[in-house]
Amino acid sequence: MTRVGEQGSEGPARVLRLPAVLARTGLSRSTIHRRLAEGCFPKPVALGPRAVGWIEAEVDQWIRQIAASRGEDG
Repeated sequence: MTRVGEQGSEGPARVLRLPAVLARTGLSRSTIHRRLAEGCFPKPVALGPRAVGWIEAEVDQWIRQIAASRGEDG
């Protein structure tokens, strides 16, 4: 898993908060939480005592996997 701020081949990791994840995926808040519980969605990283975010590259990879499973180009 990428650490927040760690440089990868695409530059520094960006962290998405929940509203951005909802907008990118088109999923609802409850669906995100259900898929997290099922282990079918990238795990969030702790940003503080009451704040979490998702690594942008992990969310993008999840979206590409969904597109690939449907035979679509990502």
